[in-house]
Amino acid sequence: MIGVAVAGASGRMGKLIIQNVASADDMKLVAAFDVKGIGTNVGDVRISDAKDVRRVLMETNPDVLVDFTIAHAAVENVKSAAERGVNLVVGTTGFTQEQHAEMERAIDKKVAAVISPNFSVGVNVFWKIITNAARHLSGCDIEIVEVHHRHKKDAPSGTAIKAAKLIGKALGGVEIPVHSIRSGDIVGDHIILYAGDGERMEIKHQAHSRQAFASGVMIGIRWVVNAEKGIHSMDDVLGIC
Repeated sequence: MIGVAVAGASGRMGKLIIQNVASADDMKLVAAFDVKGIGTNVGDVRISDAKDVRRVLMETNPDVLVDFTIAHAAVENVKSAAERGVNLVVGTTGFTQEQHAEMERAIDKKVAAVISPNFSVGVNVFWKIITNAARHLSGCDIEIVEVHHRHKKDAPSGTAIKAAKLIGKALGGVEIPVHSIRSGDIVGDHIILYAGDGERMEIKHQAHSRQAFASGVMIGIRWVVNAEKGIHSMDDVLGIC
């Protein structure tokens, strides 16, 4: 049985992950954290104050901490988990380069961690497809449009940033423009536009439900408990070459 702790338990993704864990035969929720809903019951667990992550991890000894919070909080949660030998699945986005480096130092082969801006299986295949397309359409103007719900705090999205980096690297370091829209309750759309002379091509991924992300997180949880220590991507989890 995999013991799971969830940081960001009162958020949209946190709630959904808790539901998925509760319905899984091979997992058990042992701890939950947030700055909201403290003391609220989620199954057999009460949501603990996010300030108490280190103490509660020590008391509950989970196998995996899943983090869907905000960047500065996630960095501290990663540090606390690594100190306790707790593996990590991190879907938080909006990290600076310095914060990424801080997490790398904290993990440093102490635990296994899957860190990804998007856990959707479809998006991870999408990244591969758009990179290959860019190599064959290098003469086109390539731009990215990403659309999310009005409550999403970071822009551009982590998914769009990674897409721009992958395409830019494939084209020898070109900077790819990214356009962000925040509107309504849109879960997540990412469109790559390849515009040439007399033609254009668009490759699009649309998330209709957050379950697309939660399903990938569940795959990540099961994978990370047997993974080598260090930081891994969803490419590693899914075996995408």
